Amino acid sequence: MGYQIIAQVENPSIARVLVVALKAHGFHPLEGGDGGLPGVPNLFGPKGVPVQVPQEEAEDATLLARELLSEMEGS
Repeated sequence: MGYQIIAQVENPSIARVLVVALKAHGFHPLEGGDGGLPGVPNLFGPKGVPVQVPQEEAEDATLLARELLSEMEGS
């Protein structure tokens, strides 16, 4: 099962809230420490924290993530 990035979130706190919200809606996003090398936390780059879900969930999760981020950012 492969994972796909559905969002790049600059604020790590908002990324954590997004992951929790996706889980509450039945999706299976990677946790902040998942997906890295053993003993090394999953680091994020200049675009922020990547939020990833299984490829099979990516289309629906992307729609929800966009709506949730829009609400959280007040746009």
